[in-house]
Amino acid sequence: MKLLRILLFPVVPFYFLVTWLRNKLFDWDVYESKSYDFPVICVGNLSVGGTGKSPMIEYLIRLLKDDYRLATLSRGYKRTSKGFQIADENTTVELLGDEPFQFHQKFKDIIVSVDANRQEGISNLMQLRTAPEVVLLDDAYQHRKVKAGFYIMLTTYDNLFTNDIVLPTGNLREPRAGAKRANVIIVTKCPETLEEVEHERIISKIKPLNNQKVFFSKIDYSNTILSEGKSLELLSLKEKPFTLVTGIANPKPLLDYLRQLNLKFEHLNFKDHHAFSDSEIEMLKSKSLILTTEKDYTRLEHHLNDNLYYLPIESKIENSEEFDSLLLEYVKTAIKQK
Repeated sequence: MKLLRILLFPVVPFYFLVTWLRNKLFDWDVYESKSYDFPVICVGNLSVGGTGKSPMIEYLIRLLKDDYRLATLSRGYKRTSKGFQIADENTTVELLGDEPFQFHQKFKDIIVSVDANRQEGISNLMQLRTAPEVVLLDDAYQHRKVKAGFYIMLTTYDNLFTNDIVLPTGNLREPRAGAKRANVIIVTKCPETLEEVEHERIISKIKPLNNQKVFFSKIDYSNTILSEGKSLELLSLKEKPFTLVTGIANPKPLLDYLRQLNLKFEHLNFKDHHAFSDSEIEMLKSKSLILTTEKDYTRLEHHLNDNLYYLPIESKIENSEEFDSLLLEYVKTAIKQK
């Protein structure tokens, strides 16, 4: 795969030009971008997957859900349904997609919706009898037909967008200049401790605009693994052989964390949003204990339950009071102006 990416390097200038020109046409109002008179918050990135969008969406849900009618709007990647869908008691992971279904399972008091066309999705949300006051757009940074009021761009500590190039040789969906659209840039998946000099080094590489703020976040892993109606202490796995199953873009932080705890495990690594085949399910049923991510759990729980657990995670933002204040001030101002 790496060799193929190197061989495709001659395509990089063409991809760069096409995506750069597309963004300029939106910037110059040649292509229409729809704005809204209520708070629309976009969480996304420049790179392909693995920056921690789902934990960040969940962070925002926890911040906002008690004070505002809240909706999430995702694409619903690899779902079997088409068009606009709202989660209800009959919704399955196949109809909604794994990440939106995860939101639906955890937060019953918000609206969880999917639509590949974000304009149509927002329009349908606002036609509901009880319309949301705030809409969270999941992974819509490149969806320029919608102009969000507040953009949160994520980039990982060990793979900053400033060190990358566009597809197909690199991982960027668009040129690095796209970062200028962000109100906030969050460096995710940072080490447990990050010295001030390292903060300054990263900020100097990002070169934020005067109107932009840079924050740093880390993954906070639970001490307890969960299953349907069951739980185990994570450290109890030192005494149990287990299999780690991942179908996410970047399992490295999870692997590093489990190894730091001196846990011994077999790792079965699948592609992001992997659809498990019948033969793979049968193979997994033979394992004595399986630990997986919360996202993968949504796709496996109906096939495996007795031996399946997931490890909950949350995003923890440094200077969270400042970040929360920025976000809440935007929401309050946008609602007042409506």
